[in-house]
Amino acid sequence: LVEDDYVETAKEVMEKADKLGKQILLPSDIIVADKFDAEAETQIVKADAIPDGWMGLDNGPDSTAEQKEFLSDCKTVIMNGPMGVFEFKAFEKGTFGIVDILADLTKEKGAVTIIGGGDSVAACEKSGRAGDMSHISTGGGASLELLEGKVLPGVAALNDK
Repeated sequence: LVEDDYVETAKEVMEKADKLGKQILLPSDIIVADKFDAEAETQIVKADAIPDGWMGLDNGPDSTAEQKEFLSDCKTVIMNGPMGVFEFKAFEKGTFGIVDILADLTKEKGAVTIIGGGDSVAACEKSGRAGDMSHISTGGGASLELLEGKVLPGVAALNDK
């Protein structure tokens, strides 16, 4: 699944990160399916080896392990979207894995974990770990705009009073 309209944006983000000496962690393995269905045939493949006609629907186990290591010393983490199609049991492990990582960072290391967006909130709730996060908001897009420094109309209205 590729949003062709955003390929150029993704390249720009990767280039900017490289220039700033920042690393963007991308999945190294993917759980793929032959169709978008809870009963689909699945397999785990390297991220650059998705078979023709198959689609990536979740992170693989190696990716989750890499995420755990990558995030292990973070003091603040923002989650704005699930890793996979967590609504289907076959594709929930990657999303629940990152949810567990963030919940453990909060509980064990005092990290601030901010969960933004309806799907992210639903994933945290379905996993049973929502209560372990620092902050949860269904306003994912609005949360990102606020972090960008944009003025949100609702917040501006409150500030005017």
